[in-house]
Amino acid sequence: MANTYTQIHIHIIYAVKFRAAMIQKGWKERLHEYTTGIVQGQGHKLLAINSVEDHLHMLIGMRPVQSLSDLIEKVKKDSSGWINDHHLSPKHFNWQAGYSGFAVSKSGVPDVIRYIMNQEEHHRKKSFREEYLELLKENDIEFDERYIFQEPE
Repeated sequence: MANTYTQIHIHIIYAVKFRAAMIQKGWKERLHEYTTGIVQGQGHKLLAINSVEDHLHMLIGMRPVQSLSDLIEKVKKDSSGWINDHHLSPKHFNWQAGYSGFAVSKSGVPDVIRYIMNQEEHHRKKSFREEYLELLKENDIEFDERYIFQEPE
């Protein structure tokens, strides 16, 4: 749309179903490349992406042509399908329901990129659960801890 100017940066986090350690070092870079293609194919800009065994972080420059929930639904559906179609995981791969999205100011972008790119080091000191709850609290997001993490049935 003519005369529309935006600058929307969002830090997105989502986990493997049941927080299982299924993202393997041997193919995680290919997952990042595939995910980048999905995001860019939807008209957004991927600024940073990284994952550890049980979850993924990305920072995107989002265009207001699509809802965040629609974008994440597409990314998770297409990427899990790609993982399964290429038999990259010994078990059927699924992402956990839900995600988190945190607004990032332009001045905060470099810090969030560093944070995302240093996930392996970061998780030597802190679990995903600790990290996630801390981010929710830092961003003043109300939550019920009973529903934060999906448990196996």
